[in-house]
Formats: sequence, C-alpha cells, structure tokens
Amino acid sequence: MGRVVCFANQKGGVGKTTTCVNLCAAVKDKRRSILLIDADPQGNATTGMGVSKHSGQTLYDVLIRGSQAKDAIVKTKYGDVLPANLDLSGAAVELVDMPERELALKRAIAPIRDQYEYIFIDCPPSLGLLTLNALAAADTVLIPMQCEFYAMEGLADLTTSMRLIRNRFNPGLKIEGIVLTMYDRRLSFAGQVAREVEKYFGKALYRTIVPRNVRIAEAPSHGKPVSAYSRLSRGAEAYDLLALEFFKHDHTIDV
Repeated sequence: MGRVVCFANQKGGVGKTTTCVNLCAAVKDKRRSILLIDADPQGNATTGMGVSKHSGQTLYDVLIRGSQAKDAIVKTKYGDVLPANLDLSGAAVELVDMPERELALKRAIAPIRDQYEYIFIDCPPSLGLLTLNALAAADTVLIPMQCEFYAMEGLADLTTSMRLIRNRFNPGLKIEGIVLTMYDRRLSFAGQVAREVEKYFGKALYRTIVPRNVRIAEAPSHGKPVSAYSRLSRGAEAYDLLALEFFKHDHTIDV
C-alpha cells in the first residue's frame, strides 16, 4: 500500500507546491511509482507537472461528482497526476453537508493506494476542508519551510491543526520531516531559523537544504519540474539529493 505524504504549511509562499512537484519528479527519476494529488484550487502543482487544468476530470469530480480517482489520473513522465483547477474551490462549500466530509479524500483514494509506492498531496496554504481532508488521508506530513520569522509562525499553526486531526480523524498522523526552502546563506537570520527548527524538531529536519535558485523559479512557467528544465542547476541537484534522503529518512515524529 502506498505511503501518503501530505505537503502542508499554513503560510503561503514557502515553497510548498514547488517542493511537492520537484520531489515528485525526483522520486519518479529513481524509478519509483508515484502519484501527485493536487488539492489546491489554484492548480499550480497541476501545471507544474505539465498538465492542463482543463483537459479532463479533476479532483473536484472525484470528491463531489462521484468520479473514480483512477479515471481522473493523468500520466506524465514526471509522475502521475490527479489534477485540480478553480472548480475545486467550490468543493469546500459542497462538502459541508456530506456525511464524514473530512474523510472524502481518504475514501476516494483507497482503491488506488496499492498501485503506487508514494502518493503526494499538495495542500492549499490554509486550514479549510480541503487541507483537513488531506491531513485525514495522509500517513505523514512533510513541511516545506522558508527561513523567515513568519514561516515559524506557520509551522506552529500547522502542528496545532495536526493535533486536532490526530484526535478526531487520523490518530496515526505524524510529521514526515521539515525541509528548508529558498535558503539564502547570505542572510544571517536564515541560519538562526534553521538552528531553531533543529533545536525543536531534531532529526525530523532534513539535512538537504533547497537554495534560492532562479531555475527553480523559472521551471513552472515551462510546465516542467526543475530536473527537466535545467538538470545541471543547483535547484535540480538539491531535489535529487532530497529524494535520496527522503527514501532513507526514518525520523518521523508525533506532533
């Protein structure tokens, strides 16, 4: 049965979707079967994987219209994708009246879990029903985090939300790890934040740090992960190393 990893941070702009897309592609490069589920109505992970947001069925059809997840999946050379578009923004409202609405995504992916080694879920940067569904469906949460003060606040908010999910819907939910993104070694505060995260989360902090890199920023506009856009860039190298560490990482922690 595939391991379900949710990519979440309640603060936007921390490299969450970028990390989800590029780590997915790096895992696929290692010949592992992987599915990326885009649970963000903005659909940035969808386009970042080279999939049109309007090419067929999406996660909205699966959650609201009863479509089978397997019928909405789009295969790409970077990994399989269950896409999203702005239709998904209405799902949070339409799910409200459904029984066990927080478990809709978990039910939807149950039939396909054994078809993949890994399933990544990219979440919106807020705690709404879509993020609750992702957390309820996941085994672990991987937290991309930019080295700045407000990102620390987002981390605290997310761990609080995870405790609520554990208590009500998913008692086995754990933190997969924390990945520092958009790291600029020239900024002293970046190092300070990194030390604070390591102090509180110990070995859950990944050793691989994703640098601020122009190729990572450019790749989504070409509908490609950075490894396909600029394989020799520092950004592509960082995500390749992150994938290797991800396979060996066994320091999940309780919230």
